[in-house]
Amino acid sequence: MISLGIDFGTSGARAVAIDAAGKTLAEAKHVFTGSKLATAPAQWETGLFCLLEQLPLELRQKIEAIAIDGTSSTVLLCDATGNPIVTPLLYNDDRGIAVMDELRAIAPPHHVAIGATSSLAKLLWWQKARENSEFGIRNSELINHAPPTTHYGLLNDQFLSPSQEAIYFLHQADWLSFLLHGQLGVSDYHNALKLGYDVERLCYPDWLLKLPALPNLPQILAPGTPVGEVTAEVRSRWGLPQGCVVRAGTTDSIAAFLASGANSPGEAVTSLGSTLVLKLLSRTRVEDARSGVYSHRLGDLWLAGGASNTGGAVLRHFFTDAELETLSGEIDPNYESPLDYYPLLKAGDRFPINDPHLPPRLEPRPENPVEFLHGLLESMARIEARGYQLLQQLGATPLRCVYTAGGGAKNAIWSQIRARHLGVPVAQSAQAEAAYGTALLAQMSC
Repeated sequence: MISLGIDFGTSGARAVAIDAAGKTLAEAKHVFTGSKLATAPAQWETGLFCLLEQLPLELRQKIEAIAIDGTSSTVLLCDATGNPIVTPLLYNDDRGIAVMDELRAIAPPHHVAIGATSSLAKLLWWQKARENSEFGIRNSELINHAPPTTHYGLLNDQFLSPSQEAIYFLHQADWLSFLLHGQLGVSDYHNALKLGYDVERLCYPDWLLKLPALPNLPQILAPGTPVGEVTAEVRSRWGLPQGCVVRAGTTDSIAAFLASGANSPGEAVTSLGSTLVLKLLSRTRVEDARSGVYSHRLGDLWLAGGASNTGGAVLRHFFTDAELETLSGEIDPNYESPLDYYPLLKAGDRFPINDPHLPPRLEPRPENPVEFLHGLLESMARIEARGYQLLQQLGATPLRCVYTAGGGAKNAIWSQIRARHLGVPVAQSAQAEAAYGTALLAQMSC
């Protein structure tokens, strides 16, 4: 069996095809160009099919299953044909801070959906924005009138007018999967967690369904569940075989966990990408919205964790990749930097301090760039350690080891600094690509 995993991150997309034994057969990569959100769906669509095109035809003809992961809480509204009608809101978009009072009044205390960047906060923001012209935006900012520029032509030519109602609320992975299987309104319980879906009872809670004027919320399946075969158009255009099934997907950080090789309670994965994401495999579920802690269901176990806005995006703001490599080599990882930063590019963090107003702390800044980088890496390691300590204080299974995924996993000095703070072994993940984890998901139900 050949399965294909597709990972959509913040700067691009990747695909990995594997056989039944887990051997990588082919890989593909697509980098997003520009940064205009108005063209995001078109860029996603183009990226999706560019990845397929890069795979050898003889391999595409043998793919039996496909799964897609996307960035958590990246969402969009679509019409009845799946055409995006608003500019998507990305994973780190915090405009939901404007509806926090309404959110707290709706959701149970300390619920995971109570957060400025949650899927539910974005849905409420959209609702309020459409209803209240005094809400601080113009209709022209809410509705994207320009049709996407799409090479493959699977999107409709026109967006809806502002007077027409949205039909479907979808996550990034949901919409991309729809482009393959054609069944609109299907999601998975990893992506739907921050929408308010009850992952223990496996249903939408009554308090969510009672909200007025909701769009069609997606049907929720377990990640890895078959949704449907690829459409005849997709099969014909890209040479996929009859019977190729698209399965319900997951989020990018969970895909990274699946790729890591971690499989026992107490094992964890830290994803060092643009942001810092922690996932600890636990026998118990822990939740604490006050500190941004939540747990994803993973079979009979739980992935407890959180996501901080610190991470690689901050490092790349100050240093090029070449500078990071060179300067890191001059750092003594056994020496603790006295610089105490909270490295953020703008105010607000989600975990282990859940405060949308938390100010960045990047002073004092020494003249020596090696010292400055050391202070940044040291401070991020402190935030990571604080996060794992918090998870265990809340009742998660004690930490035994940490696998590292993402671009930061390549920095050996940073890994040594992190190991000093974590007090457990730190190793690179078995597989570096989140797409590999999604390919595994395509092979099995999770």
